[in-house]
Amino acid sequence: MRALNDGTTLPDIGFGTYPLRGDEGTAAVLDALAIGYRLIDTAVNYRNEDAVGRAIAQTDVPRSDIVVTTKLPGRDHGYDETLRSFERSAAALGLDVIDLYLIHWPNPSIGKYVDAYRAMVRLREEGRVRTVGVSNFTEEHLARVADATGVMPAVNQVEMHPFFPQVELRAFHAAHGIVTEAWSPLGKAAPVKQAAPVVAAARAHGVTPAQVVLRWHLQLGSVPIPKSADPGRRRENLDVFGFELTDDEVAAITALGRPDGRLFGGDPNVHEEM
Repeated sequence: MRALNDGTTLPDIGFGTYPLRGDEGTAAVLDALAIGYRLIDTAVNYRNEDAVGRAIAQTDVPRSDIVVTTKLPGRDHGYDETLRSFERSAAALGLDVIDLYLIHWPNPSIGKYVDAYRAMVRLREEGRVRTVGVSNFTEEHLARVADATGVMPAVNQVEMHPFFPQVELRAFHAAHGIVTEAWSPLGKAAPVKQAAPVVAAARAHGVTPAQVVLRWHLQLGSVPIPKSADPGRRRENLDVFGFELTDDEVAAITALGRPDGRLFGGDPNVHEEM
């Protein structure tokens, strides 16, 4: 478990749910919970909060053991808009309290992410949200919301994988008590798992390349959020606590970072999603 700056904790690895929807999504989340995942990641824009909520309602895992994350979409930025959006998410999930509430993208040209964050802090003060955080924020965006509210985000969920290791941003996070969560931790279609240092480490430890990459995240202090529709891969992705990479292996994988390592050019200063 990772300690957060607000006194709560976060599991070391999570289950991503995009683009799992409907009965398939509910079944996948139920299976993820059954095999040991305790951090479930959804968002308004994934259009599957209802599917996740049904799984939370049906599972035998105690609600208090599960950290449910959802994300505020860009179209709902603004103070009052955020409060209304939260109520819709809570209703879709069937939950009175959302454990981790994130702003999905800062959308800086719209200029309302600070107002949205203020509303999220209010929700935390009212006990409707346990932890407030953000997603895809830069150092500048993080500083703005912290200066405006006095509350530093506990989590920043960002693109991170060996081709885009976020070295500078992770250093800022570490200096300010922010936990890094990683979306697309395995690099999706990018040939991360075929990279020589990853393959070599997999052979050395008798594990798969995907397990090596997820272990790399853990040893860097990142909380990866892998998604898989395949039950076998879900189990494989969670089975990363029985081995440890050497410092040289971690460094070699980090050195795979590229200036153009983003998967689709999602620079938070210019990329926006509504």
